Amino acid sequence: MEEQNIREQEDEMMVSKAYQQLMDSYLASRHRKHTEIIDKAFNFAKEAHKGVRRLSGEPYIMHPIAVARIACEEIGLGSTSICAALLHDVVEDTDYTVEDISNIFGPKIAQIVNGVTKISGGIFGDKASVQAESFKKLLLTMSDDIRVILIKISDRLHNMRTLGSQLPGKQYKIAGETLYIYAPLANRLGLNKIKEELEDLSFSYEHPEEYRSIKEQLAGIREHLNTIFDQFTAPIRERLDATGLRYEIKARIKTPYSVWNKMQTKHITFEEIYDILAVRIIFETEQGMDETAECFKIYDIVSTIYKPHPDRLRDWVHNKKANGYQALHTTLMSKAGKWVEVQIRSRRMDDIAEQGFAAHWKYKEQPSQNEEGEDEDDVNNEAELDKWLHTIREILDDPQPNAIDFLDTIKLNLFASEIFVVTPKGEFKTMPAGCTVLDFAFSIHTFLGTHCIGAKVNHKLVGISHVLQSGDQVEILTSKNQKVDKKWIELTTTAKAKGKIQAIIRREEREKQKIGEDILTEFLLKHEMEPNSVTISKLCQFHSLATREELLSAIGSQTITLGDADLNAINEMTQKRKKWKEMEEVPQDLQAAPRRGRDCPARGRGENHSCTPPDR
Repeated sequence: MEEQNIREQEDEMMVSKAYQQLMDSYLASRHRKHTEIIDKAFNFAKEAHKGVRRLSGEPYIMHPIAVARIACEEIGLGSTSICAALLHDVVEDTDYTVEDISNIFGPKIAQIVNGVTKISGGIFGDKASVQAESFKKLLLTMSDDIRVILIKISDRLHNMRTLGSQLPGKQYKIAGETLYIYAPLANRLGLNKIKEELEDLSFSYEHPEEYRSIKEQLAGIREHLNTIFDQFTAPIRERLDATGLRYEIKARIKTPYSVWNKMQTKHITFEEIYDILAVRIIFETEQGMDETAECFKIYDIVSTIYKPHPDRLRDWVHNKKANGYQALHTTLMSKAGKWVEVQIRSRRMDDIAEQGFAAHWKYKEQPSQNEEGEDEDDVNNEAELDKWLHTIREILDDPQPNAIDFLDTIKLNLFASEIFVVTPKGEFKTMPAGCTVLDFAFSIHTFLGTHCIGAKVNHKLVGISHVLQSGDQVEILTSKNQKVDKKWIELTTTAKAKGKIQAIIRREEREKQKIGEDILTEFLLKHEMEPNSVTISKLCQFHSLATREELLSAIGSQTITLGDADLNAINEMTQKRKKWKEMEEVPQDLQAAPRRGRDCPARGRGENHSCTPPDR
């Protein structure tokens, strides 16, 4: 008994300390302070999970506290999300309902908790269709309130950090799911640090030997990389110091997962990776300073010291990524004959690149506040998310019927690398890498896509299946005689293009079926036949078609022309059915016994027969 009391006291101290760390982080943030509602949520969750322990042996409440802390510290969310994070497992694991949460904490917190609960199961089921449905739930809740997925990412990060207590099979499944879904989501939401940690943790469980090997190799060359970094940056520092600019130069070394992924995709060895080391130049902005102009000033300085690669300038300053990322990337030839990537960005750009939403708070003059004075996290109105969330809704509005196709579409559209395509008027359009001319045409307007016959890419004629590259200038060519073809679905990668093509094909099919129905009805009535399901079934059988819709479409498109053969087929099948029906009406005792004498059908013909009924 005494031992139990000691353990309970230790647990209480552990929980209190963890909660205090959460509150310290919240109080240090720029959010308006609403500690009462957080205290209320903590005490409620603590009581709800009382007596329950995690596989690691610690009190279960430690997990919600850790999730809330990640949401607060590493993502930058406020009291609404902290409360939802503390309560995120209550509905799933206890007898409390969403209605209970709504009554006690209000509809907004309840809505977020409900969203997280809906996607509490794994994305990976035993079947692809189950995976697709689970993923659709996740995307639906995310498009309603982005905080749902931010809390889910916080939950997943803590689960990955404590995955060691799970069984190996469970570890492998959760790691695979994390790498497939949650790391790309974190990246797309600008949470670079979380993305890299999720990738490395997943990699360490999925491929433990490769992870250890690459980690050891990176440790073995770290001193050498530090020497290269010092030698490469020395003349840059000298020139930048002369300008009076306040700046910091950092080395960025690839993570084990990033190294392994490049080895797999490029089919190269560890020794062949040239960009394990990258250099980041981060400058402090002064009042009135033009960040964009300063990036290019620094570029001019470094490119006079080292020769830049002509094809490796990436301007993410003028054209920021969908997740808000901004920087100027260039690749320079060092004195040692090695290419080194240099990333130039302001302190604001660097914070946003590393922390995503957490950094947005630092650069907002005042946090948003609803009518009741509650901080609303202000994450649903970020301009850079609008386009992406719109893409999600497009995919969900017209999902792929096949589960595998749906998952592939998600990966292609939500997680693909981005390229910039330039219109003839000089406007920049962001597109997923691997997109085609047809994708680009539909992204501008459905009419352009529908009538697209090709394009002028950098003033050269190309076909509709031509894959676009970043920086291409594209002028879509159209013809009023062009029509959408089913094969076009295979020539596109974006959800918007695929969805529009499928919608047009379905509309055309409905029009053909309407024409076919009119032709068929007129044909049958002319020959005094009923256009009922039995007659249509006979025609489908005659033409080897599976459904009524296929028959009507074939008639409407004149693939099938109705005539005497169809009439004969209907009549023949009708006669057969009539004969079968008559036979079914013969009394059972007569069907079962051989027929002799006068009633025998073969009587008097001298035939060998068994006098049994014909097979039906």
